[in-house]
Amino acid sequence: MIDMSPTQSVAPYAGLTFKPRRLRFDRADEARMMGACGSDTRLFDGMIDPAAFIPHAIRESALNGVTENGGVNMVQSVRMESPLSLNEEITVSGAITEVVAVPRGVVTTTETFYHGADGRPGMILKRLALKTDPTKAADPALRGAGDRPPPVIVDPLALDLLGSEQLTPDAVKTYSLGTGNLLHVDPVSAERAGYRAPIVGGSQGVRYMTAALWREGTPRQLDLDVFFRRPIFWDDAFEVRAEGEKGARSALCLSRGPKVLMEMRVNRIA
Repeated sequence: MIDMSPTQSVAPYAGLTFKPRRLRFDRADEARMMGACGSDTRLFDGMIDPAAFIPHAIRESALNGVTENGGVNMVQSVRMESPLSLNEEITVSGAITEVVAVPRGVVTTTETFYHGADGRPGMILKRLALKTDPTKAADPALRGAGDRPPPVIVDPLALDLLGSEQLTPDAVKTYSLGTGNLLHVDPVSAERAGYRAPIVGGSQGVRYMTAALWREGTPRQLDLDVFFRRPIFWDDAFEVRAEGEKGARSALCLSRGPKVLMEMRVNRIA
């Protein structure tokens, strides 16, 4: 696990730069999170699932003073320049590039960079997230969180069905073990933020889609944009669907009937 010992909390601001550090991903953590999503580390053949970098980048912000609690993913870009291995030492750095006030809090833009042991570029992540105040109950009249990007998928029922999933609170808590964001594990905190129940972390949903891509091949380079359209609650059921030809998908989504919960645009896959 990443050391999440308390650090002095700071309000996010544009220009906040993260201190570079070296690390190795934990195989046991990866096995736990993949298992909670019905997958297996063997699927990625020793490489790190790109979805694993999403919570890692969030926690990197926390290590630099920006607490996870109250954060909700909106848009996540994931670019894999080269696969990174569970066995290698990785260097991570990053910064907050923009902070914009919206009715429900602030929207932050954060960029995080991962380089391999030989210095090669590995992963580049860019995240837009709504940060609410976890000490205050949400005003149900305040729905604004900035402009919403146009949909990637209009009719999920027209896409290939790759699988169906049923979440459980126990599985979500297992996946979220050690999280600093109570929205994923605590019903009271979720209710105060305006949700009927805890919601899954963005990376948990993304793992269902990256696993679907890897089951059809082994990408060596990847450029993805992930959009979080609706909250996925810890007791939800959903389908995994994909657009395009097998092995060359152009988009994937998690949907409930005709409603898209989370969607992924595949800008490049090689």
